[in-house]
Amino acid sequence: MAGRNPLRDRPFAVLAVLILAWLLLPPAVQRFAGTAFSEFQAPAEEALSRVRDLGRYWSLRTLSRRELIETGRELSRLNALYRLQAGETEALRQYNARLRGLLDLPEPVGFRREVARVTGRELTNWWQSVTIRKGREDGIRPGHGVVFAGGVVGRVREVFAGTARVELVTSPGFRMAAHFEGDRRPVRYEGRPVGLLTDPEGQVRDVPSDFFASPEEPLELVSSRLGGVFPDGLPLGTVERLQTGPSGLFQTGPVLLDPGLLTLEEVAVLVPETRGGPGDAEP
Repeated sequence: MAGRNPLRDRPFAVLAVLILAWLLLPPAVQRFAGTAFSEFQAPAEEALSRVRDLGRYWSLRTLSRRELIETGRELSRLNALYRLQAGETEALRQYNARLRGLLDLPEPVGFRREVARVTGRELTNWWQSVTIRKGREDGIRPGHGVVFAGGVVGRVREVFAGTARVELVTSPGFRMAAHFEGDRRPVRYEGRPVGLLTDPEGQVRDVPSDFFASPEEPLELVSSRLGGVFPDGLPLGTVERLQTGPSGLFQTGPVLLDPGLLTLEEVAVLVPETRGGPGDAEP
């Protein structure tokens, strides 16, 4: 019987040596190498994202005049609706300001919304994130909240010069304070990984036993300002089923998230307008 060819095992031996050498490096060196690789890779991801945007632009240029007219009419209707909603929001803001003045309450922390383009996505059973085309140069810091039209997206985890990595609400390690619409008692939200061809889903814990949810009467889960990262009342998802947890005192249940999380193209980073709050620490 012919002996094994040692050349066949050489790649595995080299890989094992590289892995062992990486594990033996000091943590500071590993962090520096990871950051340097991300900074080196970021321009390529940004260039690819801009090429996709350019391709979308030229595809829109091929639309017929009738299609452009219909699209303009639809945008006009949407703009009228948004102007109406903006007026209602401004009236509510002024009403809240008058109430705070009457009750002598402190001003809440404001946020500046930094709109950013999504350039990449990573979905695994251990990590769920997206990369955005804004970073340290735009005032973004680790811990800042990220939102989109459907509600909460996640939290900034890593920041580089011109890009940032956002941990999604579906990531298994994501946690945040929340409450149900119409009730101020806090509950805990946790992420769940997104599977292939499945809708995004999370989990709510520490729900008081007097809550009831069903498909006919779902509960709306929204963000809580207790965490200091998100303003109060941003949509998180809906809860259609609750069951008693192991302790017998609280309930748990799945949270149905907005399907738009799977097709994110643009998001907004909530940058606090005042310094010193949670999520506004220097990296």
